[in-house]
Amino acid sequence: MWKQDWDEDDGEPPPGGSRAWERALREVRAVYRQADAAYAPFSCPASGECCQLSRTQRQPWLWAPEWKLLTTGRELPPPRADGGCPFLDAAGLRCTVYADRPFGCRTFFCERIRGPARQPAEAVAAMLERLERVSRRMEPTLTGPRPILEWYSRTQTQAP
Repeated sequence: MWKQDWDEDDGEPPPGGSRAWERALREVRAVYRQADAAYAPFSCPASGECCQLSRTQRQPWLWAPEWKLLTTGRELPPPRADGGCPFLDAAGLRCTVYADRPFGCRTFFCERIRGPARQPAEAVAAMLERLERVSRRMEPTLTGPRPILEWYSRTQTQAP
């Protein structure tokens, strides 16, 4: 698995090398821009309710490049006592990584979404396939995406 803050002094690069990871992260950002465009006609109440993961019993699933994008250059925040996403602000209302929030957070799995009667399911499926292709290029042995709290927990246990 890739190391979170790899540089050339650390020895062996992550699978695919650092340039390959840079390309993968650019592609993830491109998918995120597509998702934002697909969901532009919709609105979110921005309540942070969907980020209360223990309350909703739902969480976004991330591919390896999504987790890398989310954590590169950032310290992992401590776990939240309320069971919310660790990337929420102290008040539990705003995302502290909003620009890099995962695909699942961009595609409104909240029932309070407002907009056209039908969500862009075909576009979402195509974007998910693209994320999978990028991830498989970088992590060929990864069997699929993982819940955000699983990524978080694994990274917490690997921290020095």
